[in-house]
Amino acid sequence: MALQTFRKEETLAMREKLIGRSCRLFYSDDPVKIVRARGQYLFDENGKRYLDCISNVHHVGHCHPSITKAAAAQMDLLNTNTRFLHDSIITYAERLAATLPEKLGVFYFVNSGSEANDLALRLARQYTQHEDVIVLDYAYHGHLTSLIDISPYKFRKLAGQKEWVHVVPLPDTYRGMYRDNHPNPGQAYADTVKDLIEDVHRKGGKISAFFAESLPSVGGQIILPQGYSAKVAEYVHAAGGLFVADEVQTGFGRVGSHFWAFQLQGEDFCPDIITMGKPMGNGHPVACVVTTVEIAKAFEDNGVEYFNTFGGNPVSCAIGLAVLDVIEKEDLRGNAVRVGAHLKDLLNKLQAKHRIIGAVRGVGLFIGLELVTDREKKTPATETAALVVKRLKEEDQIVISTDGPWDNVLKFKPPMCFTVEDAELVAKSIDRVLTGQLNTPKLSNGHIHEVQSKSNKFIHFT
Repeated sequence: MALQTFRKEETLAMREKLIGRSCRLFYSDDPVKIVRARGQYLFDENGKRYLDCISNVHHVGHCHPSITKAAAAQMDLLNTNTRFLHDSIITYAERLAATLPEKLGVFYFVNSGSEANDLALRLARQYTQHEDVIVLDYAYHGHLTSLIDISPYKFRKLAGQKEWVHVVPLPDTYRGMYRDNHPNPGQAYADTVKDLIEDVHRKGGKISAFFAESLPSVGGQIILPQGYSAKVAEYVHAAGGLFVADEVQTGFGRVGSHFWAFQLQGEDFCPDIITMGKPMGNGHPVACVVTTVEIAKAFEDNGVEYFNTFGGNPVSCAIGLAVLDVIEKEDLRGNAVRVGAHLKDLLNKLQAKHRIIGAVRGVGLFIGLELVTDREKKTPATETAALVVKRLKEEDQIVISTDGPWDNVLKFKPPMCFTVEDAELVAKSIDRVLTGQLNTPKLSNGHIHEVQSKSNKFIHFT
């Protein structure tokens, strides 16, 4: 039976009836109905093409022919319960191991980043026999109950913070407690973890794990200060805990210079557990946890079998292997270095022109553009950020989204095939929107003013 298609209005009406309303769409006021995609482009039902700056999941590009070919070929040959013996899971694990420090060599394949982080929590607690967990402020690690509990981004909107969860400051050197002008922000932020551990111990708690994204995304595309992770790991290990690096958003070469974002912290740092997900399958659901022999042995010794019906199935592994092949053959890490540097340079030039741009930060194709109404006070320009997103979609067919605690950071995590020309189009379009080409700004004494147009409320600036 052929898939039935509907007009956009019909699809929206049926979605409202059939799909839970907490499952929200991008551009909820006027969603884009996407019917096909290729590379870094999305196409709507009218054939209009959109440049995709959002889909880090489709890591090597939408519908890459090498990925779809590998998926179809393996699906035609074998896709069975993962408790049957097959070669592809071993081949895939070996390929992943080659990208990692030697001590990380035991893999557990699952289906999503949330599953991976939940399993990482279980591994840490089993190995340490401790319960308490330390997380960064504004962190998000997944949608399972166990992960909402360790995600301040979520639990503050719900039941609140559990007594075994402990939150340390986000190491944000732009607007955090220790900034770029601090002589050693990495050490200073790490010491907040040390202080917290001491407080937990005084109250009778014991640390099982410190969880952190290698580059905090929901926190606003944050680049951790140098030395932070190694020092935190030292303090956490001394407390009997483990360091869990969440690479679900940032792994597989997105930072360009390294295959994993945790490697930006230097060769002397290695996590005890790494979780990975989104880009692994280029849109196919596959994720993974990797850890040490010792931690895996403790998990085995609990006497409870672990199995995952779909995690590491032959089709998922074939797709994962194909993704690794494309990253290598098309030099996508090199592309992330070149295009990411060019995009950052263009955005830095915009910052020199537009006072509303408070910060440009990032590495490779993981970049954030923070908008503020006052550079000294760093007041978030949330409404302007939303307007920029809206106008880029409507006027330039560029889809982008915001992040950060105040949703004032434009985030760039496009497919890794993003080009120099794409970067130039994005920068040119942002420049035009901020300049107010279609809505001439009214300025006074070099200050930002909020004005009301007929159709939109938006912020103007010098």
